[in-house]
Amino acid sequence: MSVLLLLLAVAVVTAVVLGRNADTLGRRPYPAPRPAAPGPPRAGAPWRAVAGVAGAGAVLLYAWGALCVGFAVMGAEDGGTGSSPMGPCRTGASQELSERVIDYDASLLPLRFRCETTDGGGYDSADIPGYANPGAAVLALTAVAGAVAARRAAGRQARAAAR
Repeated sequence: MSVLLLLLAVAVVTAVVLGRNADTLGRRPYPAPRPAAPGPPRAGAPWRAVAGVAGAGAVLLYAWGALCVGFAVMGAEDGGTGSSPMGPCRTGASQELSERVIDYDASLLPLRFRCETTDGGGYDSADIPGYANPGAAVLALTAVAGAVAARRAAGRQARAAAR
């Protein structure tokens, strides 16, 4: 614990020292020059914002689903008392069905954890949220559409400026 605190202190001090100019250590630096006046807004800026937010949302939702798959695999591989039937295969299924589980199949694309039964069938575990795959797909498509719309808006503005 003390090693982590020491590393954190070193990181903070290093960031402070590197944040200053080497020739102004101990002195007050001159004020920073004022930035130039902002230019006209870039074409497609709202679409770029939509694309960025939707893309970040898609990544976060996919990461959440992948984390759920990982925890389900860890729960299935956990042995000991109460490990039969597998923990993830108990949720969202009747006790009769979950007692016939013999194996599982985990997948990251699409996100799923499938419990396989003795009769060759199977069912998806309820440990993986049902909204993860469609939500990530819709957000990813929204991000792509936003990027395409931003590109088209920038192209229109460039053609208009060339005239």
